[in-house]
Amino acid sequence: MNPDATGPARDQDRLGWRDSRFIRWLPVWRRNARVWSKLAAASVLGNFGEPLLYLLALGYGLGGFVGRIGELPYLSFLASGIVCSSAMVTASFEGMYSAYTRMAVQRSWDAMLATPLAVADVVLGEALWAATKSLISSVAILIVASLLGAVSDPRAVLALPVVALTGLAFAGMALVITALARSYDFFLYYNTLVLTPVLLLSGVFFPLDTMPAAVQWGATALPLYHAVALVRPLLTGGVVEAAWLHLVVIGGYAVAMSTLAVLLIKRRLQA
Repeated sequence: MNPDATGPARDQDRLGWRDSRFIRWLPVWRRNARVWSKLAAASVLGNFGEPLLYLLALGYGLGGFVGRIGELPYLSFLASGIVCSSAMVTASFEGMYSAYTRMAVQRSWDAMLATPLAVADVVLGEALWAATKSLISSVAILIVASLLGAVSDPRAVLALPVVALTGLAFAGMALVITALARSYDFFLYYNTLVLTPVLLLSGVFFPLDTMPAAVQWGATALPLYHAVALVRPLLTGGVVEAAWLHLVVIGGYAVAMSTLAVLLIKRRLQA
């Protein structure tokens, strides 16, 4: 091992992966995981508490008026949507506020880039860490939903890779915004103009078949819509239709947005 190596470079040297371009993101992911582990207990507790409130207040409260949506109790309909929306929100927060802090405030990325790591390694590590956080959050919701009887199919475990891919897609989108942001206030525009419409128009809280045709058509371009379309039948015993199409759309967002984030962040850091 190189005795002069420090930080991420030292981790890579110890693992023997310094020359592997496909694993150079791992030290970045590990660094973020170590920092998070110091507050993991409070974070995990929040992951359980918030979905419980949503499912009790909306699932039982609003569900008492709504009753059933198609063949599903409203609680089951809602739970499957929240599993996906939580991945979106968690990955977006991590890819914006936390990543911006490491980039512009703590200047952690500058230290990482002083090692043999490239911008692409740092961005991919950040995106995969955000996807991991989204998976942790969604697993907590899935457990709560199962305890409340909102999950009726053992295929629910197959929803986890979908959730992780969804988190990666929104992490890439968030990192694009981070590359453009000059302060934390900039993220409010993205939250209001992008994330909120995506949340409301992806079938999380209500089915879209009562919406105007133009809205239904536009929703099919949203990654969260495709995530919900995949996850809901897996949790409730329904038939998964056009799974390949949904995966292609979500995966396409993940690849395209992560690639764009690398280009924009590289331009910003070199400016």
